[in-house]
Amino acid sequence: MTTYGLLIFEGVEELDFVGPWEVFGTSAALRGAGDRTVLIAERPGPVRAVKGMRVLPDHTFDDHPPLDVLLVPGGDGRRRISPATLTWIAKTAAEATWVTGVCTGSILLHQAGVARNRRVATHHASEEELEARGDVTVVRGERWVVDGDLITSQGVSAGIDMSLWLVDHLHGRDHFKQVRGYMQYDPAPPYAGE
Repeated sequence: MTTYGLLIFEGVEELDFVGPWEVFGTSAALRGAGDRTVLIAERPGPVRAVKGMRVLPDHTFDDHPPLDVLLVPGGDGRRRISPATLTWIAKTAAEATWVTGVCTGSILLHQAGVARNRRVATHHASEEELEARGDVTVVRGERWVVDGDLITSQGVSAGIDMSLWLVDHLHGRDHFKQVRGYMQYDPAPPYAGE
């Protein structure tokens, strides 16, 4: 059984957590092994994402199940993140098997101490900001970067690729292909512009 916990907060970037949710949720449904994907917020009640989507968390920092995978998304709201959230990220990351970050979630992981002295990816517009914080190696031009038990990705859609890599790593190539096929996901964009 694999439990995926996805952090949400006011101003979170929608696809940073919804893309991985789709991958992890599809994997759980296809495996039928009791896997589950949960949304976790500091407090109960609706969370408004950066473009207006409202989402209800399944759990708070105080009542979530033990996590095998922690996902920290990014978004403009990360600039107003509470100290309690950073403390929770650090504590939960220390207990999880895998820690993942999408987009500027890498900056939150750095603030929480998790990404210090690690190789990470982040949104291209935030690479210099993260690099200026020090004690981190920002890898440019890679959709996702694996450094031990830490996996970080560039912005938005790169979180889907990172999540598929993790599902492949956790549950095998055949299962990964089932998940990708079910999602009808093809890394070559079906629309490349005219």
